[in-house]
Amino acid sequence: MADRDEKLNREIEALKTLRDELRVQMNLAGKEARDAFEAAEKTWRKLEGRMRLAGRETRAELEELRAAARPLAEELRHAYTKIRGLI
Repeated sequence: MADRDEKLNREIEALKTLRDELRVQMNLAGKEARDAFEAAEKTWRKLEGRMRLAGRETRAELEELRAAARPLAEELRHAYTKIRGLI
């Protein structure tokens, strides 16, 4: 289970880095890229909220949070990749 936590944490850190890079580039981006980034930001806030909850949950609840966080992380990776292509 610790390996899965570490893998998820690495994925979130990679997404955070990609997100920060994109935020810097958004000033030069077109409207489509800005709109896509705003949509991704909503998903980012959901993921952040779920990860904050992870520190307060029981083992069974943590498993549910992990299961919910993985699709959000995938959705963000896809969105950020699309945005990078638009910039």
